[in-house]
Amino acid sequence: MTVAEGRTIEVRVPATSANLGPGFDTLGLALSVYDSLVVTELPAGELDIEVSGSGAEEIPRDASNLIVRTVEHVYADAGRSMPGLRIVAENGVPHGRGLGSSGAAVVAGVLIAKGLLAGDVEIGDSDLLRLATELEGHPDNVAPALFGGLTIAWMSERGAQHKKLLVHRGVSPLVLVPAYTMSTSQARSLQPPQVSTADAVFNVSRSALLIAALTQSPELLLDATADRLHQDYRAEAMPETQRLVQALRAAGFAAVVSGAGPSVLVLADGPGSRQDAVELAGRVTDTPWESLLLAVDVRGGTVGDRAEGST
Repeated sequence: MTVAEGRTIEVRVPATSANLGPGFDTLGLALSVYDSLVVTELPAGELDIEVSGSGAEEIPRDASNLIVRTVEHVYADAGRSMPGLRIVAENGVPHGRGLGSSGAAVVAGVLIAKGLLAGDVEIGDSDLLRLATELEGHPDNVAPALFGGLTIAWMSERGAQHKKLLVHRGVSPLVLVPAYTMSTSQARSLQPPQVSTADAVFNVSRSALLIAALTQSPELLLDATADRLHQDYRAEAMPETQRLVQALRAAGFAAVVSGAGPSVLVLADGPGSRQDAVELAGRVTDTPWESLLLAVDVRGGTVGDRAEGST
């Protein structure tokens, strides 16, 4: 294949919040804050990376960069030679805060490859999810980042699968982001290898209820977001997060740990109540919280030639 040097594409990937309380490793929601990238093909072997925004100072500018490794993975899967890349990235997704920043990087990589390979190799939705899951390990963050909305993700004998659902227009997400970070691997290490049947049944019932609450009946969100599988076990590693979740829930807000934390996701039943949650957050912990009043992203990740727009 002759690389068309100079081809430039634009990619945009939303933040995601996984678990949503009871839907551990299964449910994810795309949110309206984004990583944006402009990528240009260069001659093979050349690499130029510019990064601004969240986590910029910690992101590698060499071949170990997660986006670059993902692009390389997709090209190898397609049986094509990797071109050189110029990547200019503006990171809007907070890093290390439980909002899917690593999943967003992986999704950016598969979409970059999709855009650069267009016209030679066509990569469909099922392959996008498969490739992203191979890199990320779990489909619960990459599925909403790819497809938008509320997603149910699972693994079957056919690999990673997903179902996208539209969220009720009365659901108004608020994310409260602390200054400190949390490692996903550290959070996972705090969970027990087994749970009781009673706790498993509790979470099955709440996960089923949560689908109804998010798509049809937002008034059920407080009950629907209760969890016994992971949040309490992780509390010792992020006590301020746990304190805020408990205070918000006691006040009637459907608050959960976003992903592995330490951010807190509030699924308010209307825009007006979000400000009350913001004010409560300022009173109940010693940690300052950045308030992100967001919408549910319904498009997911987009890619397109710079001159033609995104799809």
